[in-house]
Amino acid sequence: MVNTFSRSTSGHYTRKGLNFGSPKSPRVGGHRKTWVSRSFHILVGCSLLITFVLAMGCGYVYVFPSLTQAFHGYGLSKDSKPVESNGGGTCDLFEGNWEPYNGYPLYNSSECPFAERGFNCLANGRKDNDYLKWRWKPKNCDVPVFDVRVVLERLRGKRVVFVGDSMSRTQWESLICLLMTGVEDKKSIYEVNGNNITKQIRFLGVRFSSFNFTVEFYRSVFLVQHGWVPRIGPKRVRSTLKLDKLDDISKEWSDSDVLIFNTGQWWTTGKLFDTGCYFQVGKALKLGMSITAAYKTALDTWASWVETTVNTNRTKIFFRSFEPSHWSHWSDQSRRSCNVTQFPMSETEGRDQSPFSDIISEVVKNMTVPVTVLQVTSMGAFRSDAHVGPYSDMPAVADCSHWCLPGVPDVWNEFMVSFLLAEYKLDL
Repeated sequence: MVNTFSRSTSGHYTRKGLNFGSPKSPRVGGHRKTWVSRSFHILVGCSLLITFVLAMGCGYVYVFPSLTQAFHGYGLSKDSKPVESNGGGTCDLFEGNWEPYNGYPLYNSSECPFAERGFNCLANGRKDNDYLKWRWKPKNCDVPVFDVRVVLERLRGKRVVFVGDSMSRTQWESLICLLMTGVEDKKSIYEVNGNNITKQIRFLGVRFSSFNFTVEFYRSVFLVQHGWVPRIGPKRVRSTLKLDKLDDISKEWSDSDVLIFNTGQWWTTGKLFDTGCYFQVGKALKLGMSITAAYKTALDTWASWVETTVNTNRTKIFFRSFEPSHWSHWSDQSRRSCNVTQFPMSETEGRDQSPFSDIISEVVKNMTVPVTVLQVTSMGAFRSDAHVGPYSDMPAVADCSHWCLPGVPDVWNEFMVSFLLAEYKLDL
């Protein structure tokens, strides 16, 4: 689009410049003066042409940034430069590596009342803080610095809603803690129902009264309805996931300005079949359906709900891909262990791939409305150092699934905000 514009503009104004350089006034003082006069006018015309084209080109780039620039995170901070290619290649925000960065962490969990104690690894006894000092560096480009004041102003009067499992709640807590750093009066930020942050509560909403917006979390670990045992069915079936029906609290999600979804951590044999939970479509039990097939069916139901219920002219929608864990011997409960390292891994050891992430990408690709996938699987695969491990409020139970705060979920929010302020403009 830029190239087409440049060629068209250049062609038009080149012709104008040549006309400007062909004066119609009579010759004065012979051939030498005529030649000098013509040369001078041509030089002036060319200079004006070059200046005009450069000005128009720069204005076009800044006023109408391309989708590629938006994808890179253009405009995250007022004071930062747009993300620019620095290696001559294409920038992919989610392809890159972790680099040491002294600008992190962006907040202190001990000063954020909305961060769960279980995720505050330093307060729970972790001695090293190296895991806090890594920033994601996309290949061939840079992500601008998070500007909390810009984000707070852009969110004024809006409603941000997270939907999913405990990983979604972690990202919700992270965003609140990030935003709190830009608010002087901390008492102006409160949970709307006076609730404490717990793992089981289905709704949590934090209001930033000074800016008149809320950041909310709805617990829906499967996104679809979880029903009790059907009247007719095998004894091993104690409950079902109704894959063709979205969660009954979904009516609370649609009237929002930003929607962020995730699901994946509960789609395991241990949390489904081993507990007697099987799949159902309509009135039919699907006892032989695989977990990945059921996941795809559930996401198709979600996609249909988005397309028919959500006003995507107003609401910006994200779906975060699967978050890798770092358990050893994951499939063998008797041998499973959690070893939190001091530094990120140099290799992903296959954790950068997930069938759930592939299904998310496939479903979103076939949707008729805009949805942005936050592809965090690959980048998280390196971060064996950033899990809670034994540094939780339950130290006897090590955790290599959830992340410390501050930590990796902060980067997810930096990406999300980057898209909101760039691609979507967040016309707030």
